[in-house]
Amino acid sequence: MKIKIISDKCIACGLCHLQAPEVFDYYDNGIVKFYDTETSIQNFPDSSTLQAAVKTCPTGALKIEKGQ
Repeated sequence: MKIKIISDKCIACGLCHLQAPEVFDYYDNGIVKFYDTETSIQNFPDSSTLQAAVKTCPTGALKIEKGQ
C-alpha cells in the first residue's frame, strides 16, 4: 500500500502517531512526516493498523494511493 502525506492539511492532532508510531513521526512544528524519511509518499505492506491511521485523520492529510 502506498501512503501519501498532504502536509498542508495536517493539524498536528497526533492520531496517526497513536495508531502507528513506528511509521509516523513529527517535525518540530507538529506536522506529520514518515518516521524514517523526508519523502511525502512511501510504500508499506498492507496493514490494518496503517489503514486505521489513515482513516482516523480528521483532515484527510493521509491518503492511501489506489492502484499502487
